[in-house]
Amino acid sequence: MIDGNSTIFDVAIIGAGPAGLTAGYLLTKQGKSVAIIEKDAVYVGGISRTVEHDGYRFDIGGHRFFSKSQQVVDLWNEILPDDFIQRPRMSRIYYEGKFYSYPLRAFEALWNLGLWRSTWCMASFAKAKLFPRKSVKSFEDWTTNQFGHKLYSIFFKTYTEKVWGMPCDEMSADWAAQRIKGLSLWSAVMDGLKRSLGLNKTPNDGQAVKTLLETFRYPRLGPGMMWEAARDKIVATGKGQVRMNHALEQLAHDDGGWTLTAAGPDGRAVIRAAHVISSAPMRELAARLHPQPQTTVNASQLKYRDFLTVALKIRSEDLFPDNWIYIHDSKVKVGRIQNFRSWSPEMVPDQDVACVGLEYFCFEGDGLWSMADDDLVALATREMEVLGLARPQDVIGGSVVRQEKAYPVYDEDYAANVAAMRKELEATMPTLHLVGRNGMHRYNNQDHAMMTAMLTVENIIAGERIYDTWCVNEDAEYHEAGDEGAEKTLPSRELTEDQAAAIGSLRKVPSRVYP
Repeated sequence: MIDGNSTIFDVAIIGAGPAGLTAGYLLTKQGKSVAIIEKDAVYVGGISRTVEHDGYRFDIGGHRFFSKSQQVVDLWNEILPDDFIQRPRMSRIYYEGKFYSYPLRAFEALWNLGLWRSTWCMASFAKAKLFPRKSVKSFEDWTTNQFGHKLYSIFFKTYTEKVWGMPCDEMSADWAAQRIKGLSLWSAVMDGLKRSLGLNKTPNDGQAVKTLLETFRYPRLGPGMMWEAARDKIVATGKGQVRMNHALEQLAHDDGGWTLTAAGPDGRAVIRAAHVISSAPMRELAARLHPQPQTTVNASQLKYRDFLTVALKIRSEDLFPDNWIYIHDSKVKVGRIQNFRSWSPEMVPDQDVACVGLEYFCFEGDGLWSMADDDLVALATREMEVLGLARPQDVIGGSVVRQEKAYPVYDEDYAANVAAMRKELEATMPTLHLVGRNGMHRYNNQDHAMMTAMLTVENIIAGERIYDTWCVNEDAEYHEAGDEGAEKTLPSRELTEDQAAAIGSLRKVPSRVYP
């Protein structure tokens, strides 16, 4: 329907990543009209897209398809019913020329480290247990208490500071709790002893709390295949549009609803909608909202970490069996290396050529980000040689993909800044819904991003906020703990006494919906 130069929809969605496309897919299934704007000119899927270059496909980071939510698993199967493959999972840590299983296997790690260093690690661990840091504010505090300072310095500090570009003592402990909660060195040692005596058959040194999958499902042409299918299904309903190469300029609210203005290839597009779902970075959204929130100053202080992938084509059947390797080595800038054939053989069309992706974590505009593509390919080639993984003469080509705002940064002020903006928007703009990793400034996984969108759709259809989407992944459990589809139903909407007290003015919203 047209109103002057405006197109009217039930819901406008900012961003065609997993959260935005999940919302669009479910809303159009319910008969709602939807307009999705995406600033990328070519690819949907956000950080979960798959880029193609000369027939070679590569991820922007690796994206395994695993979820404890049966609703998420069912939705994946519904959107992409015939194109999943089962793949073996293997990842390791590279440190001082040796490989360590990930998650760490206690006896393997201690053997590789040698007698003296292993003794030092165990003494440091014992000290941390006897005299833990009482004030746990930073990543360094949390990890030192969990593993001891020596193991922290070997297996966490270098890589973490590469990823985030900031000292570990300035990072919030929330990030450590979210990503590695429950991993216990003591449990690893005890379970390793049991295994050596034949008393314990569990994999990965018995890390049952956090055991990683031995295999995982994966779309045969990469994760972008899922989100391209979702886009096509949205458009096929006749109720949805996906407008590529459209960047948000302004989002204005009045008594009649929302007016979204986006810059597109054919000029300015104007969309009117009753509801808006945003997966745009909170900092960017706040700057474009009208009227401007009082907490825009809080949002402006939120930080993001960017990264880029250098994909190298190397004359070799394969270089290593891993899906990816974490690089804990200060001699090189690369932080992680993906092996795309290990994700899916169909990602690499030539059986005599390996394709790997070297991931460099950086800030938009810094030296790495600004390097010419040819220089980045040369850097990646040199670093593969330094690591002993490939010879320069075997590299036959390369390509670079830059990803801005890949990771929301958990500094010491992020939680207060996010909470301030959330509180104001919920009170003054209840028909604006924030979803996804950047939309909520939470380091969630793909399935968590989808769940925030799924619950948001439930709220819109119900006409009230019956689910608190901010509690998705609240327990900070590792994303691959437990069984796939273990959570069979959407959580109860009923509140416990403690939950209701904690919510205060949002009493109708349950404080916990998903682990």
